[in-house]
Amino acid sequence: MALWICCRYAVMIPRNLDLFNLMLPAIDVRQARKRYGQLQALDGVDLRIEQGEFFGLLGPNGAGKTTLINLLAGLALPDDGQLSVLGHDVVKQYRASRRLLGVVPQELVFDPFFTVRETLRMQSGFFGLRHNDTWIDEVMHHLDLTDKADTNMRRLSGGMKRRVLVAQALVHKPPVIVLDEPTAGVDVELRQSLWRFIQQLNRDGHTILLTTHYLEEAEALCTRIAMLKHGRIVALDSTLNLLRSLAGCRVRLKIAGYLPATLLPQVVEQAEGDYLLTLPSYQALESMLAELRVAGTTVQEMTLQQPDLEEVFLRLVGRTVQ
Repeated sequence: MALWICCRYAVMIPRNLDLFNLMLPAIDVRQARKRYGQLQALDGVDLRIEQGEFFGLLGPNGAGKTTLINLLAGLALPDDGQLSVLGHDVVKQYRASRRLLGVVPQELVFDPFFTVRETLRMQSGFFGLRHNDTWIDEVMHHLDLTDKADTNMRRLSGGMKRRVLVAQALVHKPPVIVLDEPTAGVDVELRQSLWRFIQQLNRDGHTILLTTHYLEEAEALCTRIAMLKHGRIVALDSTLNLLRSLAGCRVRLKIAGYLPATLLPQVVEQAEGDYLLTLPSYQALESMLAELRVAGTTVQEMTLQQPDLEEVFLRLVGRTVQ
């Protein structure tokens, strides 16, 4: 084990070069398929996530995100295809692959008979780790759980339970961390402190795989993103390239007068002199303003809006995120 010290956090990361060959992807999924009865949950998914990435996996409910996570974690077996974590097959080498992976589940699953510290000690035992209290104390400190260490799990708020789930995923020091909707239903303060800690882990070399319905989180945190729809990947690229894939721009106008009929097809929102228009390019701004001048319409306010990840998501997936 090597102790990496940063300015704010001390994070212990295993450095066995046989296990952590830098040429190996953190997660490698090849033609993964999984069916539940008539539902094809995954249909030939190929996905490679490199070590050290902060990767986003997005899609509407039922797209296959949690199924893919379950396959990686060994909670379900693939019908076809191969999945590996740092070169270890999740089926044939399941002991090694599970030691390398920490999963924060979407559901609040906990044992009501244990305190926070007992829960983390028990989780350590699942991985054969004894005398792990130093690291447990470190994790609790960074997740603001120290003052709750001796509190029974059933007495914690939903946000505190969520923190314990994160701590459980980190208790065996996994190099690959999977976060399945980690901030669902938590307050803003917890969300911010959690992301500060996770970003520091990522800077220290941990690979992060995130699923979330909060697309602004994915846009801000993830360097690459894959979008799932009906068990298939419909987009896979850097966050920047996905945002650039939306041609044109949006313009919000507040006007005195009327909007020329030629501009009405480009209106996506309107309310009493306030219009949101989609233009094919920034060059189209000049012709739009010329048409307004010809119509005698005065522009009182004008704001250019950059495309965001939600626009990309809705265009590619065609469903709302909720």
